[in-house]
Amino acid sequence: MLNPKNWILRIIAWITLAFLFLPLILVVVTAFGKDPVITFPIHNFTWKWFGNIWAQPEFVIGFKMSFLTAFWASLLALLIGIPAVYALTRFELHHTSWFQALFLSPTLIPEIVIGFALYQTLVIKLSWPLWPSLLVGHFLLCVPYVIRLVTSEMLLLDPHIEEAAWILGQNRVVTFFSIVLPNIKTGLIAAFMLSFINSFNNIPITLFLNGPALNMLPTAILNYLQNNYDPTVSAISVVLMLFTAILMFIIEKFLGVTTIRGDIKHG
Repeated sequence: MLNPKNWILRIIAWITLAFLFLPLILVVVTAFGKDPVITFPIHNFTWKWFGNIWAQPEFVIGFKMSFLTAFWASLLALLIGIPAVYALTRFELHHTSWFQALFLSPTLIPEIVIGFALYQTLVIKLSWPLWPSLLVGHFLLCVPYVIRLVTSEMLLLDPHIEEAAWILGQNRVVTFFSIVLPNIKTGLIAAFMLSFINSFNNIPITLFLNGPALNMLPTAILNYLQNNYDPTVSAISVVLMLFTAILMFIIEKFLGVTTIRGDIKHG
């Protein structure tokens, strides 16, 4: 067992934390600089770059499109993932491990490969519109989070509760909606939130399935950086960090330490 008082481990931990947080601190500080270019240290304090975010149509449109895509991809992943997990955990299916590996396989493939494959298949070969193709890509990104978290919740749920409902005369469908779903709601909320965050901030898949008529926020930021190097980029980065932090706070409220420990124990 590792000794928490080991000074070498402490040094490594502080160095790791510095590499993680120092760049974020620099981004936050430079967002308030008054100079027309990103500089550190800043010379004067201003909020104008945060106002400049809303003056850029590509950022506003990109935020809306990223939000909608992340929402629908996460919701679709839940609608597909919940029945799949229920079948895998409650029915004696052949090759259950194969199905689990299939649903989790997108995490084993680089996202840039998924984006390129979908672009070649859906957009080039099948001539799909960009947004449905993008939605498929983000759906594949979200499914593993849904499968993993909902599976953990289903394994923690005592099947005897369902059996008791059947004995009292409820059929399997009614039991699923009245007993199973309310008891795994923390996992559902956490799966949706984590899927949403990863979809909203995704770049590799979005880059391949993006176009003039489909402007996503990550690509809008990259396009803005090609022509501008002002603190607006730092300001929108701060806004996105706050947005993500709020979502993570909500996840922690619904998925506390006790549930996480249960997930690790049964994982």
